[in-house]
Amino acid sequence: MRPTVIGAYEAKTAMNPLTLYYAPGACSLAAHIVLEEVGARFELSRVDLSANQQHSAEYLRVNPKARVPALADGDWVLTEAPAILRYVAARHPAVGLWPWDPQEEARCAEWLNWLSSTIHVAFVRVRRAARFATEPRAVDDVAATAKKACRELWGAVDAKLGSGPWALGERYSVADPYLLVYWTWGRGPALAFDMARDFPHWTAHARRLSARPAIKRAFASEGLTLPS
Repeated sequence: MRPTVIGAYEAKTAMNPLTLYYAPGACSLAAHIVLEEVGARFELSRVDLSANQQHSAEYLRVNPKARVPALADGDWVLTEAPAILRYVAARHPAVGLWPWDPQEEARCAEWLNWLSSTIHVAFVRVRRAARFATEPRAVDDVAATAKKACRELWGAVDAKLGSGPWALGERYSVADPYLLVYWTWGRGPALAFDMARDFPHWTAHARRLSARPAIKRAFASEGLTLPS
């Protein structure tokens, strides 16, 4: 059973528009999708990573970590994608995107933790290899080694998803749009995986997601191509 939420709090938060600081196609996409899914009142504030806007004084006042996403609820700011996903889902419990059964909740948290702490970190070593070495040959080696690690991890995700249909089996949750982020990174130029051939379960999952109106709205807003 879901813990009791004070009705006055729900009424108060329902009136507050949220602001999501995002970059197109970044891990903030998952939060964008979930905001669409729950029907929240929210605004988007784009952070131009290519112009290094995440390090601007203005944005650092929002998120001193110089990363996206950040979610502002009035003067209160939350960072880290898994925390934001849970917060948005908990604000809208009737939608059911966060499971309150102890085992389902633990499984959902397991997915979020694995994606953020392992899958994401491996990808960063490909995309931002210069963060981890200084000599050009060393940078290339970091990227090449990390790409091999990513292929193994992407395969592990594919196997864990299986036939789904969702990350938690029959239940759709915040883990699903978060998985979609990394599927899109897999098909992108840094990894350039043949997602349909090499990771068919994950690709089937992505295609199921692409039929959801919230996914379509978020992808259109960020100028992204839906899975096909």
